[in-house]
Amino acid sequence: TMAHSKALLVLENFIGGKFVTCSSYIDSYNPSTGDVYCRVPDSGKEEVEAAVKAAKDAFPIWSSKSPLERSRILNKLADLIEHDLEAFAQAESKDQGKTITFARTVDIPRAVYNFRFFASSILHHTTECTEMATMGCVHYTSRAPVGVAGLISPWNLPLYLLTWKIAPAVACGNTVVAKPSEMTSVTAWMMCKLLEKAGVPHGVVNVVFGTGAKTGEALVCHPDVPLISFTGSTLTAQRIMEKSAPYCKRLSLELGGKNPAIIFDDADLIQCIPMTLRSSFANQGEICLCTSRIFVQRGIYSEFLKRFVAEAKKWKVGNPSDPTVDVGALISEEHLEKVRSYVKKAQAEGARVLCGEGVDSLTLPAGNQKGYFMLPTVIAEVKDESCCMQEEIFGPVTCVVAFDTEEEVIKRANSVKYGLAATVWSSNVGRVHRVAQRLQAGLVWTNCWLVRDLNLPFGGMKASGIGREGAKDSYEFFTEVKTITIKH
Repeated sequence: TMAHSKALLVLENFIGGKFVTCSSYIDSYNPSTGDVYCRVPDSGKEEVEAAVKAAKDAFPIWSSKSPLERSRILNKLADLIEHDLEAFAQAESKDQGKTITFARTVDIPRAVYNFRFFASSILHHTTECTEMATMGCVHYTSRAPVGVAGLISPWNLPLYLLTWKIAPAVACGNTVVAKPSEMTSVTAWMMCKLLEKAGVPHGVVNVVFGTGAKTGEALVCHPDVPLISFTGSTLTAQRIMEKSAPYCKRLSLELGGKNPAIIFDDADLIQCIPMTLRSSFANQGEICLCTSRIFVQRGIYSEFLKRFVAEAKKWKVGNPSDPTVDVGALISEEHLEKVRSYVKKAQAEGARVLCGEGVDSLTLPAGNQKGYFMLPTVIAEVKDESCCMQEEIFGPVTCVVAFDTEEEVIKRANSVKYGLAATVWSSNVGRVHRVAQRLQAGLVWTNCWLVRDLNLPFGGMKASGIGREGAKDSYEFFTEVKTITIKH
């Protein structure tokens, strides 16, 4: 009904510094209530065409600004987002289903920091120079922005991962066309409202909302978009590689993970257990870096399991806007069903579900009965070949298995198609280094999890992606290098 649609938030595309209406829209749900609360543009070729044109037109002016000028603008944008941190956190929690606590302490502060970090790092890059005295030659490199960058970000950490792409792209002097997930577009739209005030010239940052199949595809196939940075599923990434091949586009792909946590019998369980709960269930387990395969050395296996399950049961599931809640809602009904299906498969295979889905009852507040909630779920005695140990579940589900030797656990940890992150728990320094060297993962954390230095490379191996991002790596990806030789 019309009366119903009037109450809904309606987003608009942001193209060439202006908000533009769209001819058709997609419903976006509030995952904690199951209600439609927002309408997102269902953009296609036409909208992408307009955004790419605006970005192309803005490129000469933006790319000719000094790094210092761009840095000042990015810092101003960071200040404006930080000033509205609470509003952004509330919006992110409502739109994505994550807890208000997580949005306040992780998502929005990190989005602010992404801009500040690249505003600073852009001022400190140097190019290379070599001399060939005998030839009377000197060689040096110069780096220039590439052009229009296509940025496609996912629904799990919406503003956090969108700004992790926008910040380095524009810091380097590129202009961008960004496409957030159609399920979580609100904070991107809110950010667009601050761009002009920050001094971002029209057309430097364009945001086009819509689905991957329609909007994403149009962006990936556009001949005037030489770079694509994508975070999402391996399946979508394969399609991006296929579609962009005829144009020889430059790709940075950050995909899924099936990350192992390896817990040796000399681990400090007082630190290990709370941190491994976080690495399993933070943000409802909807983080590509979450540990979903926990290998525990046999000597401490039963002790670990007992304590881990007892603590997992204390995690509070409920209304994400309640600051005492630990686990919010999953992103969608479809996703909740998918995550549940893995638990059912594990049970059918004879694994033991020790707590959570199908074992404990979930009581929800009155207004959240139709939300997409699930209890933290721990599964034991799962076979390594099970889909629960091989495929990314991306929900509050973790599998705990026993191992005997270092050699054995390295082999088992590496026996999946992914290679994003791993955590190792041990107080033996030699062992920590040995194991870290041999794990097939782009990131290895020891006796901690998700401690990030943005200076250093981020990314995965195998099916977890192509390329790395970070201070130096993002700079290399978002600029074109040229080698110049001068004979004197």
